[in-house]
Amino acid sequence: MTNNTILRFSNIEKSFDNIGVLNNLSFDANREEIVCIIGPSGCGKSTMLNIMSGLIEPSCGQVINQSQNTSYVFQEDRLLPWKDVYQNIRIVNKKSSHEYIMELIQKVGLKGFEGFYPSELSGGMRQRCSIARAFNYEADLLLMDEPFKSLDYNLRIGMIRHLLTLWDSTKKTIIFVTHEIDEVLLLGDRVLLLSDRPAKVRREFRLEKPKCKRNLTDADLIDTRNEIIRNFQSENALPS
Repeated sequence: MTNNTILRFSNIEKSFDNIGVLNNLSFDANREEIVCIIGPSGCGKSTMLNIMSGLIEPSCGQVINQSQNTSYVFQEDRLLPWKDVYQNIRIVNKKSSHEYIMELIQKVGLKGFEGFYPSELSGGMRQRCSIARAFNYEADLLLMDEPFKSLDYNLRIGMIRHLLTLWDSTKKTIIFVTHEIDEVLLLGDRVLLLSDRPAKVRREFRLEKPKCKRNLTDADLIDTRNEIIRNFQSENALPS
């Protein structure tokens, strides 16, 4: 395990009521890296994140988390309804300066909405607030569980742009779980393709082009996308 490694999953297995979910699953995540995890629905992607965060224990294997702190963005925004945008972001780290919180608000495209309450925001705006809150938390490892799941295509692409803007200024390590191939192509330094349940790492893809220069029409991204689809098809499990 190198000094650059922030998280190690070593031979992790997990079962619920004798049903195998994860099968001898191993991988490392490095500092300042975005690792995307994609696989069939129900294969155990969220279970992986819950083990990484310490919410649940593996049945066997070892997790080494060398982050100072870990933050978690769930599928739901989980904002406090009685607090406005500014307060929801500030609450996880009251040491942050007013200027820094306003910078986060601007970077996720919510400038002018800092005094709005969750009930006054669209779903995409609430999720942007949730992501800004995660970046305000003093953590060097960020876990994200399908955070754009409920958004339409154009909103998802916009959210990816906001996320990359935040990542570029903080370089937090991000483990990003999704079932959308386009998201992993635009975000990932590496992509881990999981098998069906009980899941193991079926393939790993490395994306070398800088994230800020990627376009889904790039020939190399099209080739990677096709290879991911071929792997899903060979297992008769297309992502939903």
